[in-house]
Amino acid sequence: MGPIFDEIFRRQLLDLFRWRRDVRRFKTTPVDPAELDDLLEIAGLAPSVGLSQPWRFVIVDDPARRAAIRASFQRCNAEALASQDDDRTGLYARLKLAGLDEAPCHLAVFAEPHPAQGHGLGQHTMPETTAYSAVMAIFTLWLAARARSLGVGWVSILDPAQVTAALDVPADWIFVGYFCIGTPEADHDTPELEREGWEHRRPAVSVRLQR
Repeated sequence: MGPIFDEIFRRQLLDLFRWRRDVRRFKTTPVDPAELDDLLEIAGLAPSVGLSQPWRFVIVDDPARRAAIRASFQRCNAEALASQDDDRTGLYARLKLAGLDEAPCHLAVFAEPHPAQGHGLGQHTMPETTAYSAVMAIFTLWLAARARSLGVGWVSILDPAQVTAALDVPADWIFVGYFCIGTPEADHDTPELEREGWEHRRPAVSVRLQR
């Protein structure tokens, strides 16, 4: 018989979901390497297509590689700013969209498109499930980090080809995301983009269909 998750646990789990944030403002306090190892082990508990575990974690410590990532962000961010509507340009320019300079830990996540593990099960009709599996591992790590009072920030304003080259990983790996990890400057139960007026979270009823 499996464990029984009582009402207290379920309320605490809901709190974890509510207080998980995309963090962009970090303290420079180092993350214990052993704690990061623990988080990566927990991430490995995520579901994956065919039990293939296609996620590949790259810890980015080298200053030159970090500088290359930051340069990619700056280029892509400038392009994104230029593409904004006039009424959004000022707001976009004020948003803090990355914690690359402050976060002590940088983690890039890739998916191996054709992992030997799993023997291809479930991937023939939907090969993109390898990348989806990596996203599941990311979210598992994200929740585990929040439970340890660590914050995670997803830096998506990057050129995948530039990231792949900067980190010198196999060219066929699929870049899924680049993450900043560290202690948040402050905790919030509301997304920063919502606090800044960029967008608002919608209830499930607004995106639910019934057929």
